[in-house]
Amino acid sequence: MHPNIIKIQESITPLKQQIINHKVYSAISELEDLRVFMEHHIFAVWDFMSLLKALQINLTCTSLPWFPVGDPVTRQLINEIVAGEESDVDADGAIKSHFELYLDAMDQCGANTKPINDFLNALKNGKSFNEAFEIADVPSAAKDFVNATFETINSGKTHLQAASFTFGREDLIPNMFYSMVNDLNSTQADKVSIFKYYLERHIEVDGDHHSHLALSMTEKLCEKEEAFWAEAEETTKQALQKRIDLWDAAYAEIVKNKVEA
Repeated sequence: MHPNIIKIQESITPLKQQIINHKVYSAISELEDLRVFMEHHIFAVWDFMSLLKALQINLTCTSLPWFPVGDPVTRQLINEIVAGEESDVDADGAIKSHFELYLDAMDQCGANTKPINDFLNALKNGKSFNEAFEIADVPSAAKDFVNATFETINSGKTHLQAASFTFGREDLIPNMFYSMVNDLNSTQADKVSIFKYYLERHIEVDGDHHSHLALSMTEKLCEKEEAFWAEAEETTKQALQKRIDLWDAAYAEIVKNKVEA
């Protein structure tokens, strides 16, 4: 493995541990808690797709006339992940993106999908991001998370997009969370079975194969440019910190609801 890949992995370990050991997971014990978590997390699920599509646009040919663009291995990686994320199957075999599957899980669980739907509808109708955030009353931490992702996207720097995608979006949900979802599913499958399926598909589709390819992609894009590697490390740390901030906000709302109940 490239020494700079190892360096980034070592430097972000403390941030990753903060996410894996975050108190939000132990705070989730009831359906209402899970709903709050999902209402925050859905914005990360959505802008993950935007980050992925930015990479597809920049690293493959998405315009006419067609020409072979970039490295063939990188093209394969991006196209494979896009297919898996944008055109997967739900538990009934229907074709759905992971984002749409997550929305189905929210509906089944009783989580509020109005903010994310209002946000996307506002964007579709030509509103700016700030206007859409306002219209949809998006949680401030989710707004900051999306803004940080789109700052990376709008930089036009593929090595930063790749780094954020590779290191900032790794599966950082601990086993205790899966256990909690399984426990809820054993008693309330009519409420959480789709979310359980989503998590299982997330692990299966975004497994080791994609992780290794993503590392290779980042290495190819940074290559021997030390400045690129330094920027990649900083962008990754920012992405992980925004994830911590998002979890902090979800935790605060969960605790607030418990106190008020």
